[in-house]
Amino acid sequence: MSNAVANGLAGAGGGIIAQIITYPLQTVNTRQQTERVAKKGLDTITTTTTTSEPSPPSPPPPRGTLVQIFQVIRTEGWGGLYSGLKPSLFGTAASQGIYYYFYQVFKNRAEAIAVARKGKGLGDGTVGMFSWILVAAIAGSLNVLFTNPIWVLVTRMQTHTQAEKKVMEGRREALLREASECSSTELPTFKEKLAELDSIKPRPYGTLHAAGEVYCEAGITGFWKGIIPTLIMVCNPSIQFMIYETSLKKLRFRRAANKRGSKNVSALEVFLLGALAKLGATLCTYPLLVVKSRLQAKQDIGGNIAFQYTGTLDAIFKMIRYEGLSGFYKGMSTKIVQSVFAASVLFMVKEELVKMYLMLAAKSRKTLLRILN
Repeated sequence: MSNAVANGLAGAGGGIIAQIITYPLQTVNTRQQTERVAKKGLDTITTTTTTSEPSPPSPPPPRGTLVQIFQVIRTEGWGGLYSGLKPSLFGTAASQGIYYYFYQVFKNRAEAIAVARKGKGLGDGTVGMFSWILVAAIAGSLNVLFTNPIWVLVTRMQTHTQAEKKVMEGRREALLREASECSSTELPTFKEKLAELDSIKPRPYGTLHAAGEVYCEAGITGFWKGIIPTLIMVCNPSIQFMIYETSLKKLRFRRAANKRGSKNVSALEVFLLGALAKLGATLCTYPLLVVKSRLQAKQDIGGNIAFQYTGTLDAIFKMIRYEGLSGFYKGMSTKIVQSVFAASVLFMVKEELVKMYLMLAAKSRKTLLRILN
């Protein structure tokens, strides 16, 4: 097995474990990102009127990540926190495997070029910061192109209940408007309709249902919604791996210079380096993540076209107009906790799996040599 394949499998294993541990936070964070509430005093445009009319104010979402987690458990059960887990685990395995495989392939190539340049008297034989960014960017772009359809389905499944509630709220508001204009003799009929509406439970929503909805809404191209901000967000793992690799190289260099014996880095040190790297990358690219989630979530949730987006620029302009700059940072604290912890676990597990593979490979080679001799 090549070094690239070993890193790809280790990355997939680490990604799956990190995803399972932090998935409830990811679900809540996706719902926070896709919560669409206009700034006070702004008119919103609906598809049912030809003029702009103020919409009734939506109830504010519950504040605090823990409060939202408990609310999901209370209203949807534990399964609500794990909506879309199956395609997410498949996506994580595919994403991490593809990313780490190509990352290792291009990393090996970059290191070979650096050594060749040193032989010609150019450089010190180490890979520079720009090369690390380029390696991570190429690997990330290939990963995005292959796995974006999976993450569209995951986003739909995570936000399905939230979207259904918005649709029900729109229907309820329409009935109340009609009831306010009707005669007293018709009120019992509207009360029955309201009771019937309130009794409707969210429909079961699986992977195939989500795929069918995406296809009916936008055709095959719907599976690549949010691809532009996602490709731009390739700089997130690029920044992450730049910080991680640079910090790891410096730590090993200092340890070797101090003559402390082995250059090996402990699992705890890898955990902390992974946390630092992910924190820096998340702070830089979070607004793009919000735009991507908005594009991938269900668009028609109540007929308000102010919160329906046709593309990346349309989403950005509408978010600035109707929600302000703060809309780009919804759920950021939750994302920092989730992504930093997930990245730390991922790096720690991946490095341990790679060490285990190298150790087993070395033992296998020794055993094979003994048999041959």
